[in-house]
Amino acid sequence: MEQLTILVTGAGTGIGLHTVRALALAGHTVYASMRDIDGRNAAKARELRDWGFAHGADVRAVELDVLSQASADAAVQAIVAARGRLDAVVHNAGHLVIGPTEAFTPEEITQVFDTNFLGTQRVNRAVLPVLRRQRKGLVLWVSSTTVRGGFPPFLGPYAAAKAAMDSLAVSLSYELARFGIETSIVVPGAFTAGTDHFPKAGGPADTETAAAYARYDGLMDQVGARLAELSPPEADPAAVGAEIARIVGLPHGTRPFRSVVDFIDDGAAAVTEVAERVREEFAHRIGIADLLRPAPAATAAN
Repeated sequence: MEQLTILVTGAGTGIGLHTVRALALAGHTVYASMRDIDGRNAAKARELRDWGFAHGADVRAVELDVLSQASADAAVQAIVAARGRLDAVVHNAGHLVIGPTEAFTPEEITQVFDTNFLGTQRVNRAVLPVLRRQRKGLVLWVSSTTVRGGFPPFLGPYAAAKAAMDSLAVSLSYELARFGIETSIVVPGAFTAGTDHFPKAGGPADTETAAAYARYDGLMDQVGARLAELSPPEADPAAVGAEIARIVGLPHGTRPFRSVVDFIDDGAAAVTEVAERVREEFAHRIGIADLLRPAPAATAAN
C-alpha cells in the first residue's frame, strides 16, 4: 500500500481523532489540524504526539483554523515544506448547533455555514494548487446522513450547511477529475456516544424566541433516547475513521465516490443508491462520463 501524507481537519476529538489514528496505524503520515495548538489545545496536541510515539505512528499536530484563509495557507505550506508533497485532505472540521431554526439570527446561521461549509473552501484553496501541480491526490469529505436521510427537527442550520458542503463536493469532483484528483464522500449516520458532537453543540442566542417553542420541550431528549435504543453495540464512531482509512488505502481511481456508515439506517443508504445511479446516468447523457473518475496519471500530466 502506498504511504501517503494526509491532512485531517478538526482532528482534536471525535471522528477526526479516530480518523487520524486509523490512518496513522495504516502507515500514513498524518497531520492532525487543530486551533491554538500552543494554547488551549496544547494538551490535545501533546497527547496525540505521545500516542503516535507509543504506537510507532507518524502523527503531527498542525495549527489550522478553518475560519482563516491565512491559517489554512500556512498549514499547507508547512506540510509541503516538511514533506515535499501532500497527497490527501480529509474535510472533517465542523460544529453542530441545535435549536428552533427561527431563533437563530442570520448572523448566527452565517457562522454555522462559515465553519461547516466555507471552511472547506478555505482549506481547498490552500490544498488544491498543490494537488493540481502533482496531477494526483484525494479530497475526502465527511458529510452527514442529514443530507439525504431522515433527521429530527431543530437541526436546521447545521443540516443546511452540511447539504451545501455535500453539494460543493459533488460539483468539485467533476472540476478536479481531469487533474487526476479523486473525490470520496464518507457519510456518517447519527452516533449517540463516542463524540463531543452533541455535548458541545451550540444554540441560538435569542432565548426568548426559543422559549416560544416550549411545546417541543423534551423532544430532542426523546429522539436521543430512541436513537440510543436503535443503535447496536458496535455503533462506534471509530467505524467512520476505519472506513476512511480503508478508502484511502485503495488504489487511486478505484475509491468509492460515496460511502455511508450508518448503524441506525435512517434511509440515507437507500437514497444514495438511487441518487448515485441517476448522477452517473446523467453524466453519460450529457457527455461528461470521463469526469466520474480521476484521469489516469499520464492523461492528467498533459
